[in-house]
Amino acid sequence: MTTSEFAYPDLDALSPDLREAVTSRASLNIFRMITHTPGLAPSFLAMASDVLQHNSLPATWRELAILRVGYRYHADYETYQHERIGRAIGLDHDAITAAKSGSTEKLDPDATAVLRLTDLLLDNHTLTDTERDDALKTLTVNQLSDLTLTVGFYQLVCNFLNTFGVRPEEAI
Repeated sequence: MTTSEFAYPDLDALSPDLREAVTSRASLNIFRMITHTPGLAPSFLAMASDVLQHNSLPATWRELAILRVGYRYHADYETYQHERIGRAIGLDHDAITAAKSGSTEKLDPDATAVLRLTDLLLDNHTLTDTERDDALKTLTVNQLSDLTLTVGFYQLVCNFLNTFGVRPEEAI
């Protein structure tokens, strides 16, 4: 399922604050494309930074969850970017393959739990009391909160990427 890419807004036509918010980050196509919504873009950019920089999940767990959402949503841009991030922070081939396939036999029990919880949130949009209690055997309440918000945020991101046909920078 491929969507043609929308044209990117002219950064010079943006308000100075929004232009600065976009250009102060890596020149990523998602940040450029998000300026189609100038009223929401600043908060989106802040949330994106917070999910990556202030998340209580270990970085490898965070990236496993993000990659799983990206693969489940068939969001090529997302998986391209976060495979790179994942490798940079220590995800190995087996972990990335597990995020892609959902098959966790080569993962440790904690990483397996993160992927299982991600799939439950994607499939059911919640956790049952039993699933939540099981999650709290691996995660703190803070980590479960952050996992839930990370999965939800990246569902939003993948919907946006797919709808607007955002492609990796190297593909343009």
